[in-house]
Amino acid sequence: MIRHNIQKEQPETAPLIDPTRHRQLEEYTAVELCVRILQNARNELYLNMRFLDVALSSFGFEADYEGSLGTDGFVIYYQPDLLGALYRRGRATVNRAYLHMVLHCLFCHMDTRGSRSEDFWNLACDIAVESVIDGLYMKCVHVPKNLYRLDWYGRLKKKLEVLNAEGVYRALQGMNLTEKQYLRLSEEFSVDNHSYWKLPDDAPKNSMVRQNQWDDRREKMQTEMETMGNQQDEEAKSLLEQVQVENRERYDYRRFLRKFSVLREEMQVDVDTFDYGFYTYGLSLYGNMPLIEPLESKEVSRIEDFVIVIDTSMSCSGDLVRRFLEETYDVLCESDCYFKKRNIHIIQCDEQVREDRMITNREEMERYMADFTVIGNGGTDFRPAFEHVRELIGRGELHRLKGLLYFTDGEGIYPVKRPPYDTAFVFVKDQYTDISVPAWAIKLILEPDQIMEEHAV
Repeated sequence: MIRHNIQKEQPETAPLIDPTRHRQLEEYTAVELCVRILQNARNELYLNMRFLDVALSSFGFEADYEGSLGTDGFVIYYQPDLLGALYRRGRATVNRAYLHMVLHCLFCHMDTRGSRSEDFWNLACDIAVESVIDGLYMKCVHVPKNLYRLDWYGRLKKKLEVLNAEGVYRALQGMNLTEKQYLRLSEEFSVDNHSYWKLPDDAPKNSMVRQNQWDDRREKMQTEMETMGNQQDEEAKSLLEQVQVENRERYDYRRFLRKFSVLREEMQVDVDTFDYGFYTYGLSLYGNMPLIEPLESKEVSRIEDFVIVIDTSMSCSGDLVRRFLEETYDVLCESDCYFKKRNIHIIQCDEQVREDRMITNREEMERYMADFTVIGNGGTDFRPAFEHVRELIGRGELHRLKGLLYFTDGEGIYPVKRPPYDTAFVFVKDQYTDISVPAWAIKLILEPDQIMEEHAV
């Protein structure tokens, strides 16, 4: 009998897997996938909005397993699971999130909060950005809008022509929102994590570097959009309006007012031109005879005669006018900006001159502001104020008129002829519209927040 040794087949032993290596491979795969998702979103946005080419390509991508989705203006940070969930909802959702972060950077929302409430500023920025994206009507970012969102857009557009962050913030502050309303709005419009916006001041990539870079990109973007002219889609009009709002020149109002000063000599010691070396050497050499003495007069920049005209048509707010007058007079009365003798005329005018009050000192100004009321509420015509000033000069009531400041909403009839003094039209508006002024006039556009904040300082 032949015996066969039949050995039982042993199962193959599975190779040992290093759990750390396995986790690293999974993370690498997730990161690679997320980077591809963000790159595809960037490319799809570029194909539909060529004017965003530089802005879209300005980011690196970095995984943040402890965070969420957001940007610091240099890098887009993402939590892989969160980004994956966003992608499963549709490519348009990821595209919107990418564009949402780009617009935050372009509109400098990260660096322009100032003293505003952080919570309401974050909400206002999100609403402003989402309103732009919802106004594009492009397939790559289109998501149906619910009634709640449409209702809030309607409320805000009754107050604002352009839904920029500053305007939306003021509107929200005036609505006295309950905590429940605030949370519901945040849930509706929040897309990214704004905690990434804060940068350490001593970092190489600090907030000043970030703001300068994005200012430059925004200006180039506006030039490209305006150059496209009729080729630009009508849907991008709201985006262009926002860009124009952010690109308009912002002024230090106090520095601007000092441009109206004139050089004059005053009796005071000019320490800037005095050399103490020669002075003390003369005293040591001759006893009580210095070789050089300080000049007894000094050339200084002062504001002497000045005219402030207030447009009292129905479109100008009384509270804003009061703040403007207080801020302007504060600057004119700084110790290094005015003469001991000064004449400041405050004129209220709509389609005709309603009042002319001459102020010569701070006490008169305080009495005037205590009883100040806006007189007029008619139409807007700038010519009567200029004619009145011409008569004041003719009667000798204004001897050295350096300038006239006209506070207005900009809608009115301008004089044709240039006056013999500097003139500036100051437009304080809740929203931006381009206003044409005569070539001989200076145009200054301020936001209500600028005057309020400067006066508080």
